[in-house]
Amino acid sequence: MYEGKWVSAIIAAAGQGKRMNLPINKQYLLLGGKPVLAHTLETFQRCLFIDEMIVVVQAEERSYCMENIVQHYGFDKVAAVIPGGAERQESVYKGLKAVDERCDIIIVHDGARPFVKIQDIESSIRQAIAHGAVGIGVPVKDTIKIVDEQKIIIDTPQRSKLWAIQTPQTFSYSLLLEAHEKAREEGFTGTDDTVLVERIGHPVRICMGSDENIKITTPADVHIAESIMKKRKGADMRVGLGYDVHRLVEGRALIIGGVHIPYEKGLQGHSDADVLLHAIKDAMLGAAGLGDIGKHFPDRDERYKGISSIKLLIEVKNMLRQKGYSVNNIDATIIAQAPRMAPYIDEMKKNIAHALSISIDRLNIKATTTEGLGFAGMGQGIAAQAVVSILQSE
Repeated sequence: MYEGKWVSAIIAAAGQGKRMNLPINKQYLLLGGKPVLAHTLETFQRCLFIDEMIVVVQAEERSYCMENIVQHYGFDKVAAVIPGGAERQESVYKGLKAVDERCDIIIVHDGARPFVKIQDIESSIRQAIAHGAVGIGVPVKDTIKIVDEQKIIIDTPQRSKLWAIQTPQTFSYSLLLEAHEKAREEGFTGTDDTVLVERIGHPVRICMGSDENIKITTPADVHIAESIMKKRKGADMRVGLGYDVHRLVEGRALIIGGVHIPYEKGLQGHSDADVLLHAIKDAMLGAAGLGDIGKHFPDRDERYKGISSIKLLIEVKNMLRQKGYSVNNIDATIIAQAPRMAPYIDEMKKNIAHALSISIDRLNIKATTTEGLGFAGMGQGIAAQAVVSILQSE
């Protein structure tokens, strides 16, 4: 939630993409090795203000989207994948009917706009809370002409007043629902959601968007998208290394990666002593030049006594966000002779991916023994090490 408001996002991905002249829907074209729709959903997954996503696709694509996009990349904010209508407006209306009953703010975004920036999503939410309706866009760069049926220019609008509208478009839920139901009642079809709200007399604000926030509609757009991908890959990347070790003692729960593991001993520490998450947090902080967990969560502070390391991991994520960074990928290793970690690794990955708002494919966790050597081999303790790369947030 943001400021106590439940925020739902409708991702409109039910278009047929006829202008692409391809055998597959444009949302599933690979861009940088990942489907266009997966790029879009990942940005909304990472946005802290978003509580849920409703993905609207063609009816015959529901299973494919769920299995190959939502589940494959671990987008757990997706509450439902639903079939769309014959027109985009109908698809959005179906999305409005599928959101959580707690929804206060609704965002509508094109699935084929994979380069939306998190800060633009957040800005639109703030503006919608304040004013009820907002669209993002950019001022047009070319002079626009109005022509008649004979292709004769009949007017030249003042360019300074012209904007190219994009998505996301963000509204009070009740306002957008009213606008859609009014349009349905009158048989009106608009080109976007802002025009429906304009029709019922509510002012719609405009927020500055980004020239990179293109909608992939034609083959030429794919080439532009590839250029944007190359540019973004050149963004500031940093890498951090984390290492932690805790003694195994009786009378403590064994918690690793946020998972309670049945065992005769647990790890000793001021917090829950989650050795894996401690290593990951240290790596994150190191990559961002923010010191270590002892600096931010000292073991002398009673606020952190017995605290869940998942909660602290979320705090570290927010520290990185404030510096303009987000986690790109994690590779971590748990070093323990016993118990066996393999049965719990998938659950660990889900916990960590959810806390960091990243897809599971950006996370790797391994476990190894020391062949009976050293403190880990003798069962005296468990260690973990992690390498984390972070990227400048989009």
